[in-house]
Amino acid sequence: MPTSDIRNFIAFAQGLAEASGTIIRDAARQNNAFVSKGDDSPVTEIDRGVETELRRRIGEAFPEHGIHGEEFGAQATDAEYVWVLDPIDGTKAFVAGIPVFGTLIALTRKGVPVLGVIDQPMTRERWIGADGYPTTLNDIRVATSGRRLLPEAVLSTSNIELYDPQTLPVFQALRASVHWCVYGGSCYSYGRLASGGIDIAIDRFTTPHDVLAHVPVIANAGGVITDWRGAALTLHSSGHCLAAANPDLHQAALRAIAAPRAGIMPAA
Repeated sequence: MPTSDIRNFIAFAQGLAEASGTIIRDAARQNNAFVSKGDDSPVTEIDRGVETELRRRIGEAFPEHGIHGEEFGAQATDAEYVWVLDPIDGTKAFVAGIPVFGTLIALTRKGVPVLGVIDQPMTRERWIGADGYPTTLNDIRVATSGRRLLPEAVLSTSNIELYDPQTLPVFQALRASVHWCVYGGSCYSYGRLASGGIDIAIDRFTTPHDVLAHVPVIANAGGVITDWRGAALTLHSSGHCLAAANPDLHQAALRAIAAPRAGIMPAA
C-alpha cells in the first residue's frame, strides 16, 4: 500500500473518531434507554446513531469500500478495503456511565487489518496504529511493557460472564499463571496494553468488529494479538483473542492455555 494512502486513511479515521466522540459525549450524561439484542446484549439509539454517521461518511468518501458494522451488518465485504466499526464497544458500561467504553474503527485490506483506532470519547484518549507507523496515544508514541514472565504479568479480561463452561477453563488456566487480573475494561484494556499498563488480555468475541481495531494498535506498539491458537485475526475470524506485550509473553500465554483450549478447538 502506498504510504500516501495509509496517511490519508489515518487522517480520515481521525475524522470518524471525532464525529463519533461528539455524538457520544453529547449523549453520555443522559439516562440512555436500551433494548436487548438477540444475544441479550444491550443496544442504544446512540450506538445506531454513531454507526449511521460513520457509514454515511465512509460512503461519501470511499464509495468503493466495504463496511462491516455491529449494528447494521456487512456490505461489500469482498471489496479490497473494508471498514470495520463498533460504534460503542462496552455498551453496558456506556449505559452505566463508566468510561471504559469506546469506539472501535478498523480498516482491512484484503481481509487483513492495516489500521486501527481505539477512541475513548469521555477521557479523550485515542490510540491509533497503522502499518508502517508506530502506535500513538493522542499523537504521542506508546509501547507495550517489557515484562516477559507470566508470574509477573498483569492480565485483563472484559467480562467473565461471556465465558461458557467450555471456554472458562481456558481463562482460568491463564489466570492461575499470572500475577493478578483486572476485569471489565472492554476496549480500554487493549489501549492500556498498547501503552504498557496491562501485559496480557484474553477475551471471547463473536465478530470482527469486537477485535480488529486492536490488531494494528497492539502490533505497532510492540505486542502480539492472535486467536487462542496463535492464528492471525482477520475479517473472517471469529471466536476468541489473546493479546500480549511481546512475542515471548504471548508464547508463554499460548502454552498456559494449550491444554484446556485443545478440548474445544484444534491447533492452528
